Amino acid sequence: QVQLVESGGGLEQAGGSLRLSCAASGGTFSSYAMAWFRQAPGKEREAVAAIIWSGASRYYANSVKGRFNSSRDNAKNTVYLQMNSLKPEDTAVYYCAADRAKSRLGPVDYDYWGQGTQVTVSS
Repeated sequence: QVQLVESGGGLEQAGGSLRLSCAASGGTFSSYAMAWFRQAPGKEREAVAAIIWSGASRYYANSVKGRFNSSRDNAKNTVYLQMNSLKPEDTAVYYCAADRAKSRLGPVDYDYWGQGTQVTVSS
């Protein structure tokens, strides 16, 4: 069983930056595809970014393209989401997800999920 623990959320002003981290344990991290989702109150869960096992391919939602960057460090079993030029509409709970299909990419379902970290962007 894979455990995912997100960190790095918090309160930031519009235009600022935050970096989320997701530490994985209990599995072979380097063979998993990873993704970041978010869910705002009253809204459906949205896939924000995804990255395949090698980091060679990435997906970004149109709403964050050019502002967010996903990366991974397989030696540290960690995936990151660098969020720049934050907007109030980025406010949500952000979830890390992992999938055993190592090249899975995009707004699809994933096998394992973290508990989430709150990101709040003030205007």
